[in-house]
Amino acid sequence: MSNLQSWLNSDSPESRLQARVAALYHGWQEFKTNRLALLGLFILILLLLIAVFAPWISPHDPFEQNLAGRLQPMGAEGHLLGTDSLGRDILSRLIHGSRITLYIVGLVALIAPVLGLLIGTVAGYLGGWVDIVLMRFTDIFLAFPRLVLALAFVAALGAGIENAVLAIALTAWPPYARIARAETLSIRRSDYISAVKLQGAGALRIITRHIWPLCIASLVVRITLDMAGIILAAAGLGFLGLGARPPSPEWGAMIAEGRRFILDFWWVATIPGIAIFVVSLAFNLLGDGLRDLLDPKSGAS
Repeated sequence: MSNLQSWLNSDSPESRLQARVAALYHGWQEFKTNRLALLGLFILILLLLIAVFAPWISPHDPFEQNLAGRLQPMGAEGHLLGTDSLGRDILSRLIHGSRITLYIVGLVALIAPVLGLLIGTVAGYLGGWVDIVLMRFTDIFLAFPRLVLALAFVAALGAGIENAVLAIALTAWPPYARIARAETLSIRRSDYISAVKLQGAGALRIITRHIWPLCIASLVVRITLDMAGIILAAAGLGFLGLGARPPSPEWGAMIAEGRRFILDFWWVATIPGIAIFVVSLAFNLLGDGLRDLLDPKSGAS
């Protein structure tokens, strides 16, 4: 906290930059002490590298069918994780499916928090009837389970990965709005905001320049912890045939295809299920580490 205070109180750009670098270094030193958070970060970096270099590290074409070699066990005929019902290499489809997973997670992480931050800060700062209307609108979305509401949006918009991303984003923003509103209510009556008002700043400038930066830490933690739910929601839509369209190697669709053979050829559905589990666990571990690092209460205890 001393590094952050020195950065806020300093006037020169050089001192602010030095304080920011020192704060980042101190935060990284604290983060490194959490072994589980480091494990989650390592898994996610590995997933990112796999997605980037998928065309080069994939042993086979993920769309190439070989009906003569369908449902091969793991390690048979050069297929490390076996083949599916159409003879496609499961490992190659898993590698290319990581791109779809990161695509969905990335777009939802860009849309939902920004929408929630905008609605929450406006409601918390303006208050009155604006707060009532926006929060009741938020309560309507919170009244429905996320996957059920996403199914309704996808049914209205049509199947497809873009519509699935939009549906998940439209169902994921209410918690961010709640967090942003709570942060804004605790900030708007502070002496810091009063001083900014005396300098002639309007509501838009105060919200975007002075309230939003103070809400970022809480939202980053929430985003990281929500990634597992977003991945599961995307996999659920893919499982029901409402996400990425065939023959895209989406992990949820791979599980749906393999469920017909779960008793005799368990690896077809189990392998993508394990991938979803590992990535979801990695996001949760990273989110716990960031929460311990960014939560001021944990730092004060």
